[in-house]
Amino acid sequence: MASTLTTINHSRDVAGLKYVYPVLSRRAGGLSVGINFNTNNACNWRCIYCQVPDLQIGAAPEMDFQLLEDELRFFLDDVLKGDFYERFLIPDGNRVIKDIAISGNGEPTSLKGFDRAVALIGEIATEIGVLPQSNFVLITNGSLVHQSRVQIGLKKLREYGGEVWFKFDSATESGRRLINNAKQSYEASLENLMLSARLCPTRLQTCLLDYDKHGLSEEEKQAYLDMLKTIKRYVSLKSIMLYTIARPSMQPEAALLEKLSAETLNAFADEIRQMGFDVSVSA
Repeated sequence: MASTLTTINHSRDVAGLKYVYPVLSRRAGGLSVGINFNTNNACNWRCIYCQVPDLQIGAAPEMDFQLLEDELRFFLDDVLKGDFYERFLIPDGNRVIKDIAISGNGEPTSLKGFDRAVALIGEIATEIGVLPQSNFVLITNGSLVHQSRVQIGLKKLREYGGEVWFKFDSATESGRRLINNAKQSYEASLENLMLSARLCPTRLQTCLLDYDKHGLSEEEKQAYLDMLKTIKRYVSLKSIMLYTIARPSMQPEAALLEKLSAETLNAFADEIRQMGFDVSVSA
């Protein structure tokens, strides 16, 4: 039976594979080939908007590299030569691979063989002809960029024309604790962000939401703008991506979360553009 793939269905099991899954991505604007290293639903953060069920604190499990290779080759062949688009009822305008995105059910850079996995994905996608025409993206909270094995992986990602989408949802300590349940300090995350930008082209991705009817506070906005002033003095970012929640959270705070309005997102984006940054908005 055919299934319909939509922008609100990011199930990692939709294709019946362990590591590889398809997504119709709002931010990528088409078909994104997702790679999930965190098959154990483990992450070192617990973002309150996270849609992963039964999320636990931890790291990615050991990788079966042969299975990853087999699945990726099978899936890309199905998309390029098979009837994937027909089976999943993909609209004609989205029948193109926009990117291969290392993302999934936790922090992907926590994988012990992270650099090896990046290289393997890059090699296969280049051999098959998906890269460099499509993008190669790492979606990360950036908390482990200071580790040498992660830095090696980012350099490898750059070699294949890839880029980092670095999560930075709040520039205040209270906001980081509330939204991300992150123990890493703001200063440490900022250092990792600037290090990422030096190692590989990096975009800043920020999820803005309404928590318990508080909206987007002036304190949060000003702290974020101040952070961007600091960044601009030292490194360049490819862009800033502002978005709000699109799918139901699977975390205990779900009932307190609401989308921010497009008007609020666009107004904040305009303030950031005045600083000279390229900004996209997904409302």
